[in-house]
Amino acid sequence: MVVFEVTRKETTPFDGQKPGTSGLRKKVVVFQQPNYLHNFVQSTFDALTSEKVKGATLVISGDGRYFSKDAIQIIIKMAAANGVRRIWVGLNGLLSMPTMSCVIRERVGADGSKATGAFILTASHNPGGPHEDFGIKYNMENGGPAPEAISDKIYANTKTTKEYLIAESLPDVDISTIGVTKFIGPEGSYDVEVFDSASDYVKLMKSIFDFESIQKLLASPKFTFCYDALYGVVGAYAKSIFVEEFGAKESSLLNCTPKEDFGGAADGDADRNMILGKRFFVTPSDSAAIIAANAIQSIPYFSSGLKGVARSMPTSAALDVVAHNLSLKFFEVPTGWKFFGNLMDAGLCSICGEESFGIGSDHIHEKDGIWAVLAWLSILAYKNKDNLNWDKLVTVEDIVHQHWATYGRHFYARYDYENVDAAGAKELMSYLVNIQSSLQEVNKIIKGIRLDVSDVVDVDEFEYKDLVDGSVSKHQGIRFLFADGSRLVFRLSGTNSEGATIRLYIEQYVKDSSKTSRDSQEALAPLVEVALKLSKIQKFTGRSAPIVIT
Repeated sequence: MVVFEVTRKETTPFDGQKPGTSGLRKKVVVFQQPNYLHNFVQSTFDALTSEKVKGATLVISGDGRYFSKDAIQIIIKMAAANGVRRIWVGLNGLLSMPTMSCVIRERVGADGSKATGAFILTASHNPGGPHEDFGIKYNMENGGPAPEAISDKIYANTKTTKEYLIAESLPDVDISTIGVTKFIGPEGSYDVEVFDSASDYVKLMKSIFDFESIQKLLASPKFTFCYDALYGVVGAYAKSIFVEEFGAKESSLLNCTPKEDFGGAADGDADRNMILGKRFFVTPSDSAAIIAANAIQSIPYFSSGLKGVARSMPTSAALDVVAHNLSLKFFEVPTGWKFFGNLMDAGLCSICGEESFGIGSDHIHEKDGIWAVLAWLSILAYKNKDNLNWDKLVTVEDIVHQHWATYGRHFYARYDYENVDAAGAKELMSYLVNIQSSLQEVNKIIKGIRLDVSDVVDVDEFEYKDLVDGSVSKHQGIRFLFADGSRLVFRLSGTNSEGATIRLYIEQYVKDSSKTSRDSQEALAPLVEVALKLSKIQKFTGRSAPIVIT
């Protein structure tokens, strides 16, 4: 058994180690600087209470992106030096974001231990590879992201840190083999356990969904599907669920071997999802609303009812309409899953969603891509329970059109202006705040652009007071709210690794069922023109068009 000693290493602070909405994200080469990762990890340990570190059990894993394996070994050695009792590592260092939350909340060690938190190595939807992005975030004992109070402490510590603790003599742990490696340090035993998390996650999913009904749907000769893991960590779970549990053909799984660069794709940590029917795309805003509208009948976990629903502020108001019609508690929060987590801890929210392809429920405290897929399969199974042998099944497109007929349609688009000059981005936001001082002037400008656009009836810069912890989040986005239910939202994103990203959200609500099948670009065209000219976005960013439109 290896005996290790603790070394105190001198260091100096790095600028810009402020965790964003989903942790600290920078280019790989930034994290590879001497002491850069070490400083942030030590600052995190120092921000936590003693009982969450000394003698505690922590999880360390991530989406497998480039630099993850090196980072895992560094954090294992630093955890040992800071008095942590045991570490759990996913096999090959892989744990999806939702599985990580599941492990923190549900897993019990052989000695009865439970995790008090986790270092998650991911930059989510940001690209991976030697010249791309790396990220690190800390999740708490509830399985959700660290609250702002902890993130603020971490950031404050990064600006003053002068040393970090590390067990330099500790050998690297083989994370490719399941088992426990034991060490002895100044404070006693220190164990590192490598485990396969698939069984933990499958067990949780079985407690939520009716696997038998989904299995019957997939067995129908009329039903076909494919699941694309985009070379992300979710590939490690796809076979266990879809092939071994549901009996699907392995050929229905695409790109399920995890890669350090995700094969050039994105969202390596499996917390997001995209639902496609046959030549039919479901917007994430609609997806959250449709799952909420059908959850009680289709998903056993929700059979006794929903506690409430929530969405991020930029997400379309489709979920609002469902909540109103079903008399559900409804919450609008800033972007960032930690706000949903607080509502869940208080028993106020069952289902929540973001327009950025993230949907989840209170089964964990993170968004969950596979959960969303299983929710849709459950809805399809329920809608088709009596006609699996008919010539035509109810399709994804049918379900969406039925939803629009009942609740109306929120035409929706997001324009991303990425890596723009930070100063120009701030000037844009300041300009928008300034013009909001006169609603009459705003409407005068708009009527000079398009006469066929409704009047703006309210403007604000979104601010949120957390109902649970009382924290206040300011400057969360600038909103223009129209009389017909339409919206324009401008927001500075906190998830980019360099430069600034401006996101423009455009939403047009139509209740008339005869108009809900219009082309989305056609329906949004008047509001798009107003948004671009009202904001003078080209002037402030120097961009004639967004990088991405979703």
